[in-house]
Amino acid sequence: MAIYDTEEEQVEQLKKWWEANNSSLIAGVATAVVLVAGWNFWQNHQLEQRSQASQMYQQLLVGGANNDNASVDKLADQLAVEHGSLAYSHFAALQKAKSKVQQGDLEAAKAILEQQLQNPGSQELQHVARLRLIQLMLASGQYEPGLKLIAEVDPASAEGFAASYDELEGDLYVAMDRLDEARNAYQSAIRSGQATPLTQFKLDDIATPGFNPEAAK
Repeated sequence: MAIYDTEEEQVEQLKKWWEANNSSLIAGVATAVVLVAGWNFWQNHQLEQRSQASQMYQQLLVGGANNDNASVDKLADQLAVEHGSLAYSHFAALQKAKSKVQQGDLEAAKAILEQQLQNPGSQELQHVARLRLIQLMLASGQYEPGLKLIAEVDPASAEGFAASYDELEGDLYVAMDRLDEARNAYQSAIRSGQATPLTQFKLDDIATPGFNPEAAK
């Protein structure tokens, strides 16, 4: 702003500037108020949604602990519809798959887990779903499809799960009586440093002379 000789001139220039710009300033302030209010509303809405989903998931866990499969199924479906974008809905789907296994409906459990493999939100949840699906395939004699699922895993994304995949691969090879490949898989799991103690027992078993894969199932 130019330097004026008197305060009166400065005041007059400020009046003129205000008259020329007051509409845009008021509009800008109003827009800022609306944006802040909208952001706060969205944040509060998100918090409320997460709280509701958390409460429903806790109810689902209680139902699972009480073997109330109908309650687990209902709450899992409700979470998928009302809170499908939140992780709670995917955890609920895993619980629903477990419930289906307990009911003896392995095909329904497989369908739920296969759907979870498409979950874009979390690689960790995808790995958990994949591992459980492979376990079901092992239990139902689908050995080659189980091996195929393991082969499709990107090792770069499987950190923390590699030993579990190797152990399951060994289990599948044992079931197919391909013991050399089973040994390699178990040894790979053990080398990772993340294998369960059971993996070493499995490796020792197939190293025993006269080992019978059928007896190990």
